[in-house]
Amino acid sequence: MICAQNKKISPPELLAPAGDMESFEAALRFGADAVYLSGTRFGMRASAANFSFPELSHAVGMAHENGARVYLACNIIPESRDMSALEKFIGQASLCGADAFIVSDIGTLRLVKRLAPKTDIHISTQAGVTNYETANAYFEMGAKRVIPARELSLDELKLMRDRTDPGLEIECFVHGAMCVSFSGRCLLSNYLTGRDSNKGDCAQPCRWKYRLVEETRPGEYFPVDEDADGTHIMNARDMCAIRHIHELVSAGITSFKIEGRAKSAYYVAVITNAYRRAIDGYMSCPSPDYIPEEWVLGEMTKVSHREYCTGFLFGSPKQNAEIFYDGGYKRSYEISAVAVSYNDGLLTCEQRNRFFSGDELEVLEAGQRPFKIKAEELQSLEGEPLEAVPHPLMRFKIKVCRPIAPGAVLRRAITK
Repeated sequence: MICAQNKKISPPELLAPAGDMESFEAALRFGADAVYLSGTRFGMRASAANFSFPELSHAVGMAHENGARVYLACNIIPESRDMSALEKFIGQASLCGADAFIVSDIGTLRLVKRLAPKTDIHISTQAGVTNYETANAYFEMGAKRVIPARELSLDELKLMRDRTDPGLEIECFVHGAMCVSFSGRCLLSNYLTGRDSNKGDCAQPCRWKYRLVEETRPGEYFPVDEDADGTHIMNARDMCAIRHIHELVSAGITSFKIEGRAKSAYYVAVITNAYRRAIDGYMSCPSPDYIPEEWVLGEMTKVSHREYCTGFLFGSPKQNAEIFYDGGYKRSYEISAVAVSYNDGLLTCEQRNRFFSGDELEVLEAGQRPFKIKAEELQSLEGEPLEAVPHPLMRFKIKVCRPIAPGAVLRRAITK
């Protein structure tokens, strides 16, 4: 492999999601340069726990101490009845010190400029930015960054980069769930459940199974295709671009964004860690031939996920963007515990899922290749032997042959 050492390449930002404080801490610990999150209102993931103002202030302080940034999603599509509360929210949120507001609405942008003039503005993918004129217009209105529509190809993103002001940053989703609707704008949830998808409360009816019924044959249901189990006609695959670090960097993408504010802290830790290792590996020796290490690629399958694709990055997805036969997640591993502290051959942990003495566990530390241990000599905190660790969040000790860092993930392969 020949490195492109003669050309200066700026490393992209790795931007991780956080739906609660545990996920936030995992994002920082496993290598995120920045974390995006939401307050208790006005974000596009109402199902997540999200952050109160005191929690937001604490998170910002923690991030800044670690040299990381925090971006606050305020990106619902608001209606007039929302504006008074939104104005108060922005005023209070600005006092918490977040580095940027993520907005999708020009009125919200205007409020942020007035109420938080020293805070950067990022234009959400919900705004549906598909061309360089629109991107430049937002820049002239005061935005520092745009997150273009997910429907753009890599060539279109590169054209946007080439024809926008160099001071404008471009953020791109590289991993996670994809919405079958344009830039996440959808009313299916509103019609079927009364939950407003454009205010962060989507019930994801596009993931449901559907069958046909003929008007004169009530009660007789027919598969949409030939599969006897039905079909998932609107069920998009997940995105994964970890094999394409070189193409993304070469296109001038400022920030690599991981989707997942409704996902677990385990998901955030594993995926952030993998992309951190992949980006750092590429930056150490930039090359068009760069492929992340095999174990890094393997991490993609060790979280709950749908089948992967590369979305629209390399043209229209057509044949490989939807899953017609299976709407569920694939899951080969589950988190067992999180390391708390190590002392004299004993690792204190906090349980996440039940496991038993004698089980084989895999340990994932930040930035490191995972390794396996045997769950032998489980103990209570008082030193009593344990046959299993059955209770949620219980703390226990496990004998290990080497020090393990606090925050490391212990996981177990799921056997069928």
